[in-house]
Amino acid sequence: MFSDMKIEDKNSKFAYIQIRDYIKGMILRGLLRADEKLPSSREMASMLNISRNTVMYAYEFLQDEGFVYIKKGRGTFVSDVKVSTQEKWDIDWENKVNAYGKLSEKLDIIKHETKWKRGMISFKSIAPDENLFNIEEFKKSFLNRMSIEGKKILNYGYAQGYKLLIEYLLKYMENKGVDIKGKDILITNGFTEGFDLVLSCLTNKGDSILCENPTHNTAIKIMKLHGLNIKGVQIGRKGVDLNELKEKLKKEKFKISYFIPSYHNPTGIVMPPENRAKLYNILKGCNVPIIEDGFNEELRYSGAHVLPIAAIAGKGNSVIYIGSFSKVLFPGIRIGWILSDKVLTGYLESIKRARNIHTSSLDQAIFYEYLQSGDFNKYIKKARRIYREKYEFALKCAKNYIPSREILGEGGMHIFIKLKGINSRQLLEKCCRKNVIFTPGDIFYVDDKGQDTLRLGFSRVSKEDIKKGFSIIGEEVRNLGGI
Repeated sequence: MFSDMKIEDKNSKFAYIQIRDYIKGMILRGLLRADEKLPSSREMASMLNISRNTVMYAYEFLQDEGFVYIKKGRGTFVSDVKVSTQEKWDIDWENKVNAYGKLSEKLDIIKHETKWKRGMISFKSIAPDENLFNIEEFKKSFLNRMSIEGKKILNYGYAQGYKLLIEYLLKYMENKGVDIKGKDILITNGFTEGFDLVLSCLTNKGDSILCENPTHNTAIKIMKLHGLNIKGVQIGRKGVDLNELKEKLKKEKFKISYFIPSYHNPTGIVMPPENRAKLYNILKGCNVPIIEDGFNEELRYSGAHVLPIAAIAGKGNSVIYIGSFSKVLFPGIRIGWILSDKVLTGYLESIKRARNIHTSSLDQAIFYEYLQSGDFNKYIKKARRIYREKYEFALKCAKNYIPSREILGEGGMHIFIKLKGINSRQLLEKCCRKNVIFTPGDIFYVDDKGQDTLRLGFSRVSKEDIKKGFSIIGEEVRNLGGI
């Protein structure tokens, strides 16, 4: 019985876990009965050709968990573990799932969009290239912060966030030109949680919200899950169409608005300063607060610094800024933040505490150490140079190889293409057969438009594959009748 046990690595310090789990499994399946004696540690060690200490350690764990008891001088015996299997009971979970769960599943593009397969050239991702991450510096940050904080950083933290990181980010926002007086920061699990918290705090089902059209797909999903009435305003090369915005504001009352002024997702457009000011004043005139998504602001490749709308607001508190480094650095640790009026931050903090207590204190502390050490500044300088080269190369290839009506994008990690009467999903189907995949643009529209658009992310693709992949896309566009 025990001789059949397979120990994958007999010299591993985790071999005792395999022994423990094997014996535990036999007890739970009724293969070992109560009061049955187990082989001695010496016998078991000889049988499995492992050290006696390993077996003794496994038996100690089983005793601690109540699966065995040890009689001094007599050996180790199976405890009387009650395993009572009742008659099968199945629930029809499909009919138990509520409307929120079903809508979440329906809007889950990871499940329902075309999936990447090994060997494909993928232009779906706009995540940073992990090959640029300085792992050694990150390890140093981990060790430094652990040595400073000690064990307490592994205990519960604060809902608002890690104090030193909050202070760093307040200064960071001040350096962007934002007046932080009367404002505070809440640390979140990336943009997604930040946006969800704000909508949970400020909107009710049926409220109307203004945004660009197209816009960030995750934002669309969250707005729909909150049951909001989404009204999109067309976007052009200078950002949102301000005349259309005015018309929509005349016709309807809006609870709040959401905009991505820098490296807009999916178009990559950077709204010029004068249009940001006009947008702010138009919404101010109608008393519609602004949620500003600071998407990819750190990847400004050229030209003068453009102030976020939160900076244009000056001493006012009407702009809620949601920031994240996830699109440029370590998205795996999911650190984001909300900068808002102190009163509002207090409410957001309470909602955060009710939902998940706090964002990982360990992640926040390590991230703070990395940021304040100066390593981030060195990283972002290198990242800007590499992504700028890729952007310029991708733009050149798109112009050379892909017949289109318009190519949009001013930097960042993606470009947006409007085709001439070609359905991007038909194009995707044909490209997949040649091992090229991209994101069809219709998922970014709030009104079922954009069937002739696509987003091409290039951040994690080599120049060689950008050229090859764009060439294949262009070839298939022509095969579908594109000129």
